[in-house]
Amino acid sequence: MRAILIAAALFAAAPAIAQTPAPAANTRAVLADAATAPAGRTIVDGAIWTCEGSACVATGGASQPATRACRRVAAKLGAVSEFVWKGTALSAEQLATCNA
Repeated sequence: MRAILIAAALFAAAPAIAQTPAPAANTRAVLADAATAPAGRTIVDGAIWTCEGSACVATGGASQPATRACRRVAAKLGAVSEFVWKGTALSAEQLATCNA
């Protein structure tokens, strides 16, 4: 009887779990020129980047300062107008250095 109650509770909770929205990407970039966005996935320092238009998001990646990650991404994907690495957003001054 206990197994049936547990199974029923899990079955009832499944739709709520399935409808949980995905968290906002905490590693993302906006490319200055959408034409430089790669088709498909691109791996930079272990982070898997996918782009749609000029907006790119990543999962994974090496533990490193956001400024270094930005320079590596800009070198591979092109200049960025916005960059957030594992929750750390770069300032306008840092973006200028990243794109230099």
